[in-house]
Amino acid sequence: MTPIAGKLRWSVVALLFFATTINYIDRQVLGLLKPTLEKEFQWTETSYSRIVMAFTASYAIGLVIFGWYIDRIGTRLGYIISIIVWSFAAMGHALVRTSFGFGIARAALGLGESGNFPAAIKAVAEWFPKKDRAFATGIFNSGANIGAVLAPPIVYALLRGFGWRSAFIWTGALGFLWLLWWWLKYEVPSRHKKISAEEKAYILSDVDSQADEGARMPWIKLLGIRQTWAFVFGKFLTDPIWWFFLFWLPSWLSTRFGVDLKANLGLPIIVIYTATSIGSIGGGWLSSYLIRRGVPVFRARQRAMLIFAICVMPIFLVRYVTDIWQAVWLVSLAAASHQAWSANIYTTASDVFPKKTVSSIIGIGGMAGAIGGILFPWLVGVILEHYKLLGDINAGYNILFVISAVTYLIAWLLMRMLAPGKEAVNL
Repeated sequence: MTPIAGKLRWSVVALLFFATTINYIDRQVLGLLKPTLEKEFQWTETSYSRIVMAFTASYAIGLVIFGWYIDRIGTRLGYIISIIVWSFAAMGHALVRTSFGFGIARAALGLGESGNFPAAIKAVAEWFPKKDRAFATGIFNSGANIGAVLAPPIVYALLRGFGWRSAFIWTGALGFLWLLWWWLKYEVPSRHKKISAEEKAYILSDVDSQADEGARMPWIKLLGIRQTWAFVFGKFLTDPIWWFFLFWLPSWLSTRFGVDLKANLGLPIIVIYTATSIGSIGGGWLSSYLIRRGVPVFRARQRAMLIFAICVMPIFLVRYVTDIWQAVWLVSLAAASHQAWSANIYTTASDVFPKKTVSSIIGIGGMAGAIGGILFPWLVGVILEHYKLLGDINAGYNILFVISAVTYLIAWLLMRMLAPGKEAVNL
């Protein structure tokens, strides 16, 4: 049983949860302010897409840099460096006066924010035995959805009261409040002054398990395995759709329905990202339910992912709706299905690969998803700019929603062909 002193471990999860929440608040500010900023800076859809690409490119590079760096300097200092960089970068948006300046600020933000997940996952590994890590990771990862829910009312309240620059300043400052908490409370178990012998023994209870034996495999060897490519293509194709939702939904709602999100503090966005929290939890529950009913593990993941791929498809119907709340519910279903898909695609890696290689596989897939997140905004910008010049930007959004509708099914089919589902990888 988990000892009572486990409250120390769960306080670590609380720290990671709030860091991830702040991470997503800072990330979403630009998308929420896009209707305001594009008027002030005369942005085209292409110029905005380039700013988004600056973030995603820097984020992709940062995943590799911080993943390597944090392993060498430790979680405590690594997280400190990460959040200082991203908080200063978030606040720095308020100082820029040009589109190029926004690109620089977004690149700095992407670099800093890329340290969040490598540091958080490493912290979980330091404080939890393997049997508890998935649950702990699921809790702190839910901060991403909470951040997306909290961002609209915070950002639009600041915009209405103090102007758009204040939104960047005050949301960026949240990171420094968290930093003080982290500095005072976090330490690895081996150096923590308040940890009991009982809790330390519990944390170390499975360090000698056979699943952990052996050295990590080099990436070049993992790239020669077809199951790796199944995961890579799944992430490469579907992660960019989430970036599209994150950065373009506020602008689309404003363009398509003439909604002033400032007036209602972004209520439609709040509804959409509340749905994503339900999807994230429900996605993991469904595959677990199928497994309890006797379905083989990987087949259960495939069935669940097929269901969620199909649930994204109604998003193409937004072109026919005239009521904003009909559109919100369709987008909510698609966004929630993405998070449900995401919960399962991550788990397929641990289902198929030995534990000693899972972090490397996640890193490879994360990089693939980030590369897709670089390329897709470019396509978004080209399509929207083309149709904007034709005087019908909504037609451009309709095309993008059709792409979103079919991408998950294509990804599922590719994963099915590359990894039929019965072979575990033995290294």
